[in-house]
Amino acid sequence: MSTHDAVEVITTKRDGGSLSDSQIDWVVDAYTRGDVADEQMSSLAMAILLNGMEQREIARWTAAMIASGERMDFSALSRPTADKHSTGGVGDKITLPLAPLVAACGVAVPQLSGRGLGHTGGTLDKLEAIPGWRAALSNEEMMRQLEEVGAVICAAGDGLAPADKKLYALRDVTGTVEAIPLIASSIMSKKIAEGTGALVLDVKVGTGAFMKDLDRARELARTMVALGTDAGVRTTALLTDMSTPLGLTAGNAIEVAESVEVLAGGGPADVVELTVALAREMLAGAGVDGVDPADKLADGSAMDAWKAMIRAQGGDPDAALPEAKESHVVSAPATGVLTRLDAMAVGMAAWRLGAGRARKEDPVQAGAGVVWHARPGDEVTEGQPLFTLLTDEPARFERALASLEGGYDVEPAGTAYEPSSIVLERID
Repeated sequence: MSTHDAVEVITTKRDGGSLSDSQIDWVVDAYTRGDVADEQMSSLAMAILLNGMEQREIARWTAAMIASGERMDFSALSRPTADKHSTGGVGDKITLPLAPLVAACGVAVPQLSGRGLGHTGGTLDKLEAIPGWRAALSNEEMMRQLEEVGAVICAAGDGLAPADKKLYALRDVTGTVEAIPLIASSIMSKKIAEGTGALVLDVKVGTGAFMKDLDRARELARTMVALGTDAGVRTTALLTDMSTPLGLTAGNAIEVAESVEVLAGGGPADVVELTVALAREMLAGAGVDGVDPADKLADGSAMDAWKAMIRAQGGDPDAALPEAKESHVVSAPATGVLTRLDAMAVGMAAWRLGAGRARKEDPVQAGAGVVWHARPGDEVTEGQPLFTLLTDEPARFERALASLEGGYDVEPAGTAYEPSSIVLERID
């Protein structure tokens, strides 16, 4: 006989109480097994959203979600492990150059990634634009690739925190996605179960991010850093700016191409800056010093690691990437300085062009997306291309153009532009 029931757990949280360890253990386990119904868990999720959780409750909730599945163990590898998690943004292709870069510095990177939903693209969707590349690997294949290549980006198996998979789908349809305790435990249960030794969190802030304001982003980052630290994972977080999209592209194949430019020692300055900043954090967490990631971009060793990583998963790193059938150019409306480029507007446009999905089962177009030809602070000339929209289905242009409307400002030449730093804060 169980000592708890769902209504008692719900009412405790509804009335502003804190859940006991045994209540948390019971409800997460019972929900995973199907003994607590979706409508009961929705009710509890809403109570958590409205009344919050103490750090002790969040830690126990995270532990209960980890306990619902298997844990991976990388202790047999010949090198230390570090991973990165981003809360998602527009043009956020950072995982692609980052994993091989950190591998080139002597740290193994087990990057279990997801697919995109809504306006933020998924890492796996981007990589699947590469001919032959596959996301699904067995644990044995993953271990072998980590030992031989040092980096793997693949789909998380169903065995890690199955409670999270079930709860994540429920939060999506019940208006409870925003609850910080549930976001933090969702991310950290998977990352702790994944068994990495060090973890760096890239918590995005701004219009194109899930967290629009700095205070909430900081609260989320602190909550997650505490969860990781308590679980014995060396965890730090960077709060990074997502008011402007990263780089010059948002899409799948076009973001891969931009990542390859970074690995070749070029690419947009902001993408390089954030990639190197996160690499330094990962190396510090893994206890590796005396290696500068910037050198590994310059000397070609990060590119070698990228090619080895892509080949190991069946991909051809030298193959031509898919291209969209149709394109549409948006010209600069005036001569002057681009002072604002809204990440959410660009993300929605890319999504409407077919680069993202509205439902989990939707396909994505490999070639679709948005290229912008100037970044805030750049001078533009009336009539010159400002954006190129790419899609296989020309009927999509109209709604994508509507998304971009009001999403950028061109001010008169000579207008002062104050560039914002990409890394806003570090939390450890």
